[in-house]
Amino acid sequence: QVQLVESGGGLVQAGGSLRLSCAASGSIFNLNAMGWYRQAPGKQRELVARITSSDSTIYADSVKGRFTISRDSAKNTVYLQMNSLKAEDTAIYYCHALRTRGYSDYVYWGQGTQVTVSS
Repeated sequence: QVQLVESGGGLVQAGGSLRLSCAASGSIFNLNAMGWYRQAPGKQRELVARITSSDSTIYADSVKGRFTISRDSAKNTVYLQMNSLKAEDTAIYYCHALRTRGYSDYVYWGQGTQVTVSS
């Protein structure tokens, strides 16, 4: 099993910055990708950013140029640097990890951390 623990959420004013962290533990070997989804009240969960084991990254169009995902393999941790935050970024942010083995995909989720952007 893989355990994912998020931290770094909180309340910030519009235009401010936060950095989210996701620390992985347990069976953390050979994860293909890690990243972040978010879910706002009344909205579907959406992919924010993802980074692969080869350091390829993808971003939602709404956060390109403002958010940066990175990883520290030695610490088994993925980060999401969020700059120029907007009110519409308010959501619960969930770390996820993906492992592909054979024909099966395994997805692991953290508990989420609240990000609130005030205007």
